Amino acid sequence: MTKVAVIIGSESDAEQGEKAVQMLKEFGVPCELNVISAHRNPERLASYVKNSDADVYICVAGLAAALPGAVAAKTVKPVIGVPKDVKLGGLDSLLSIVQMPTGVPVATVAIDGARNAALLAVEILALSDKRLEEKLHVYREKR
Repeated sequence: MTKVAVIIGSESDAEQGEKAVQMLKEFGVPCELNVISAHRNPERLASYVKNSDADVYICVAGLAAALPGAVAAKTVKPVIGVPKDVKLGGLDSLLSIVQMPTGVPVATVAIDGARNAALLAVEILALSDKRLEEKLHVYREKR
């Protein structure tokens, strides 16, 4: 069972995707990393989301940053967008992700903030998992 699906739009987003996966694994959260472009393969993306058993989605996206919104349009489960610094200091990606229309929300973390996206996913899952909640307390105490 996949608790968190981490989706990157291309291999160039792999560093951020791996940071999210690494943080999720630190908490023992089952996750998977997929490369699926919202622009180059929208049908594959829609099919993946439709058939996924993930509880939360983390989407890393640069430039036009359509990926988080495309995923949010296909699910009612939480979607967390990670804007990537590709051009314009990542501001273009950030603005693309946060400007979702009413009814299709995407939570958004800082530019290149994949670790925080993973922590937010863990916090969401901890709402119904006391073991994860305790791990979060321990993690915060170490900081």
